[in-house]
Amino acid sequence: MSTRRHLLRATLAATTAGLAVPWARLSLAAPPAAGGSSGQAHRFVFVILRGGMDGLMAVPAVGDPGFAAARGALAQFAQPPLPLDSTFALHPLLPQLHALYGQGELAVLHAVGLPYHERSHFDAQQVLESGGSRPFELATGWLGRALPGGPASGAPLRAVALETAVPLVLRGPTAVDTWAPSTLPDPTPDLVARLEVMYRADPALAQALARARGLREGMGEGMGEGLQPRQGAERSATPPGMAGGLAAPASNARNGPVVLARQAAEFLQRGAQVAVLEMGGWDSHINQNAPNGATANSLRTLDAMLAALRSGLQGGGAWGRTVVLVATEFGREVAPNGTQGSDHGSGGAAFVLGGAVRGGRVLAQWPGLARAERFEGRDLRITTDLRAVMRTVLAEHLQVPRLMLDREVLPGSAGLPALDLLRG
Repeated sequence: MSTRRHLLRATLAATTAGLAVPWARLSLAAPPAAGGSSGQAHRFVFVILRGGMDGLMAVPAVGDPGFAAARGALAQFAQPPLPLDSTFALHPLLPQLHALYGQGELAVLHAVGLPYHERSHFDAQQVLESGGSRPFELATGWLGRALPGGPASGAPLRAVALETAVPLVLRGPTAVDTWAPSTLPDPTPDLVARLEVMYRADPALAQALARARGLREGMGEGMGEGLQPRQGAERSATPPGMAGGLAAPASNARNGPVVLARQAAEFLQRGAQVAVLEMGGWDSHINQNAPNGATANSLRTLDAMLAALRSGLQGGGAWGRTVVLVATEFGREVAPNGTQGSDHGSGGAAFVLGGAVRGGRVLAQWPGLARAERFEGRDLRITTDLRAVMRTVLAEHLQVPRLMLDREVLPGSAGLPALDLLRG
């Protein structure tokens, strides 16, 4: 019996994460949102870029008179940067993001960052996900703490993480679903029939198998009912499948960022209101400007990933009700290092995109790149607190009460200004 119970636990866990039971990848149905059906609810996607994206590489300040001298070899691009305004451009490997900017669906934020300035990946990622002002001040995530408060303090927001474990940013009082691609083939009908016979005498095992069958066969709108969501203990500092959260994007097409973005769009179309995606590979200490190097590949993948997310959400009008926040734990130093890369810094860039975004603009209180204008003489100075972006999206888009934001979700952020990010 102990062996069978162990199998049950593994089956339930696999069904939740979509790992050992591929059928589960089609399961997610959210309860109706307050004031309307879940299909009409606003959507929010948080994309975490782990490793520290160089904001001056992704969004070069080509119009700053000190840009070329400050950046040296990192100011040189194989193709001309894609212009945004008189000061800023996008890296030439971000053409689809540039198109969204032209369509008014992308706002770019620059000189943005967190209150933490000590340059540790793991501490900075903890602050990014917890929403605190210093590492390990908070043990749960800002988005996880916000789920019970929206929309308009009605039914909790339904969230899904596109990975094997619930990330810290979604840890909180509300249960969260996870999904990751399966590496196993679909079971044959004969195997399923044999399992039914084996499990018939055990109600728990029989129920788990019946639920998995129902998910695969698409049992209508309620097919997500009975899903075993994950809460559990806080995730470790090293995400599963990432060496310190810094690994390059997976080469396996089944679990690559573009595939995960398409799956996130499917979940959001089916009723989930919040999704979290991750992408590693942004730690760029060496040969950052190589045409086919890690940074170039990461930029290409990010561009394709966000385009896939938009494409998947356009049907049914979900994209028009969607906001996507793309952020990293810190930027890089302004000057290149001795190996033609960039070291850990402070200020950087973030993206806010979606049909609900008032885009076509760069939002930046630009501090300049002269050495005297840099933080500690090294980094792009932060002039916009990333928590102001989080507050604006949570309050104005997901309708999380401001008092809840002040006290629980982003404590210590009440004095931050609301940003002009969203359509009226």
